[in-house]
Amino acid sequence: MPIRIPTGLPARETLEGENIFVMNEFRASHQDIRPLKIAVLNLMPTKITTETQLIRLLSNSSLQIELTLLQTATHRSTHTSAEHMESFYKNFDDVKNDNFDGLIITGAPVENLDFGEVNYWDELCGIMEWSKTHVFSTLHICWAAQAGLYYHFGIPKHPLDHKMFGVFRHYVLNPKHPIVRGFDEEFLAPHSRHTEVREEDIAKVPELELIAKSDIAGPYIIAARNSRMLFVTGHSEYDFDTLSKEYFRDRDKGLDIALPYNYFPGDDPEKRPPNLWRGHANLLFSNWLNYFVYQNTPYDLSELG
Repeated sequence: MPIRIPTGLPARETLEGENIFVMNEFRASHQDIRPLKIAVLNLMPTKITTETQLIRLLSNSSLQIELTLLQTATHRSTHTSAEHMESFYKNFDDVKNDNFDGLIITGAPVENLDFGEVNYWDELCGIMEWSKTHVFSTLHICWAAQAGLYYHFGIPKHPLDHKMFGVFRHYVLNPKHPIVRGFDEEFLAPHSRHTEVREEDIAKVPELELIAKSDIAGPYIIAARNSRMLFVTGHSEYDFDTLSKEYFRDRDKGLDIALPYNYFPGDDPEKRPPNLWRGHANLLFSNWLNYFVYQNTPYDLSELG
């Protein structure tokens, strides 16, 4: 959260130079505060697990959030009970006339398909188009980051020779960008995907900025320069054991799956993997909520249209 300081205090220039967010007395006294309306379009098959992971991160803030869970109408979940979906989820048609401060679009296990082959692609394109006028800031995760970069900016995804699977070291390219306020210069984050977006394709789009990357896993945080869209190619929301569950699931099916990179202690799958990215995940989400949503979204959401 920002610290309110007297207008003209000399410390302001120093703190802003260190990418510390400070607020002057005038701005603080003129802020209107209300609950943030955040929608989550949950495309993951394990709906309840993903809900829990995201809510855990969204709740690590002093901000009050009103959460709406969304599903696609053109694809029905087969891994989560119909009762759960009917009780807690809405379809896009239910909210298409509403405005939201923020939208999170999750990953999905469909990256080996061409975008047009995904059975809810047309619906997702409609939602992404709607988000430009009805959502102040949209956070795209993993496959949704690839889908969003393709839909909004024409950036293709490319197949990988082997699955990008494990916990990778990343580093910040622009430490003054608000999404990385408070980040260590290097940090860890999980990835689990079969495709990638490439740095050279991102560099061709002047509306985008690459904020953080990995020498192994490639681009990680990409931001639209108008701050209305963020794309995160990994899974910072994952629990400590999510990758191990994926590994054992595929191994037990007889699939050709390598050990997750830099994950099990001593590469021994019998040992409990530590969560080395929890701090990064909390900071990523709190920065998005604070600097990209709360500090900039209009008090009257009808102004978005």
